[in-house]
Amino acid sequence: MATHLLFESASGYAVFEVKLHEEVGSRTKAVQDSITDLAKFNKMVSLLSFSPFKSAADALENINDISEGILNDYLKSLLELNLAKTKKTSKVKLGVADAALASSISEVMGFKCDASDETQELIRGIRFHAPKLLKGLDDKDLVKAQLGLGHSYSRAKLKFNVNRVDNMIIQAIALLDQLDKDVNLFAMRIREWYGYHFPELIKLVSDNYTYARVAQFIGDKDTLTEDKLSELASIIGDDSTLARNILDASRGSMGSSISDIDMLNISAFAARVVSIADYRKSLISYLAEKMNVVAPSLTALLGERIGARLISHAGSLMNLSKYPASTVQILGAEKALFRALKTKGNTPKYGLLYHSSFIGRADPRHKGRISRFLANKCSIASRIDCYSVTDRPTSKFGEALRDQVEERLNFFETGAAPSKNAEAIRKVLDSLALDDAEDENEDADMEDAEPILPLIEVSPPRMKDKKKKKRSSDDMDVDEEEEELPIKKVKLSKDEKKALKKAAKATKAAAAASATVDESARKDKKEEKEKKKKKEKKHGEAR
Repeated sequence: MATHLLFESASGYAVFEVKLHEEVGSRTKAVQDSITDLAKFNKMVSLLSFSPFKSAADALENINDISEGILNDYLKSLLELNLAKTKKTSKVKLGVADAALASSISEVMGFKCDASDETQELIRGIRFHAPKLLKGLDDKDLVKAQLGLGHSYSRAKLKFNVNRVDNMIIQAIALLDQLDKDVNLFAMRIREWYGYHFPELIKLVSDNYTYARVAQFIGDKDTLTEDKLSELASIIGDDSTLARNILDASRGSMGSSISDIDMLNISAFAARVVSIADYRKSLISYLAEKMNVVAPSLTALLGERIGARLISHAGSLMNLSKYPASTVQILGAEKALFRALKTKGNTPKYGLLYHSSFIGRADPRHKGRISRFLANKCSIASRIDCYSVTDRPTSKFGEALRDQVEERLNFFETGAAPSKNAEAIRKVLDSLALDDAEDENEDADMEDAEPILPLIEVSPPRMKDKKKKKRSSDDMDVDEEEEELPIKKVKLSKDEKKALKKAAKATKAAAAASATVDESARKDKKEEKEKKKKKEKKHGEAR
């Protein structure tokens, strides 16, 4: 059973001494109820020491150490002052709420620590009666300290890069979808409103944005003259023929004339439609920049709009990365999925991925397969974007995954075998490693460059520079006066290593075969010479 208790609060540390408490009786309901009674609980524990924090920063530092199970120096000094440095055989036993903190205290301080249920009950009673047990503190002081420390602790734990906040993407894509609906609705309204005055313009100008600009420029059709043709042509894309047709249509128009106040309102509304359309274009560029920073791989694979819709539908990039590929495939088609499950019909093949160009280009027979394959690649891309820790986001992984989808489409059409996922990712990793090596070499070259101003003290060469100046055995015949260039080691992929091994084996086999051929030719020559000698001997004997 613990002899002392450590109580951590937002105001400071407190050490209590346990007076009366038994392990067997603590499990009864009467003893547990007595903890909430201050008169009875005062007989169980007594305050030994209370050490408040010096500042809010000090409190935050201590609470961070407690959450990670680390013994802070401030807490260590408090325990040394009140409990002294005792050996392991001492009777002092400290009760601590956190088991990780208890283990660290026992390792550093040397005395035993306890985090059992009985200790937790006593600490619960201290927490319940803390304003009355801790002298000099009120209920309001503890509440204010807890509130302030809670806010600072939460802000400290939320460590994120402000440039990679996906919440801005969710808001931007939602606003963009709303603007698409609003621009179409307002364009229809301006066509209907201005059509009473100039109905022929609807057939001549089909684009909504251009129609609003033309209506704002023309105003009253009777004021359109030859002098305004050049400006009108610049609005409609430098089409002088269309500008002439609009002028001719305005002169013979069947529309009714309207008052000045009505035309003023129509022009103001057309200007508002044009401004909303311009803001929509700027919002699209903002979304593209944000997606390239937050999710570059997903953007390279699907595009800004579809990738942003996936993130928005999932709630965050983190949630999207946790989804399996089967969920990503039907994300956005939940109604159709549950309807199919309820009616026992065919489940949907795709949700938001239907808007991808890969699905549209695929043959109707292969749309389900390419959708499943594309969902797999989207899942990989989202995880790469979410869990990558590099400061410079790259879209090379997304480009490699997009090439794989292109190869799969080609496989369905021609039957050409696509590349494997491991090979594609390995190539991207090798290219990134080469880029990092080049950057390091550039930094080293910048450091080794001659300074513009003369230096007073010459620093000794570093180990990296010595390694770079080492020459290979093949360059030993070069004069020592010549400068030696650093040799760059290029990392080879597995396929390239296998190809080199195969080539080496082939060269060895060819060399062995040539050697055997040479030996057989030599043997044949020796045999022929021996035969000639025998024949000559026989002829000599016969003579």
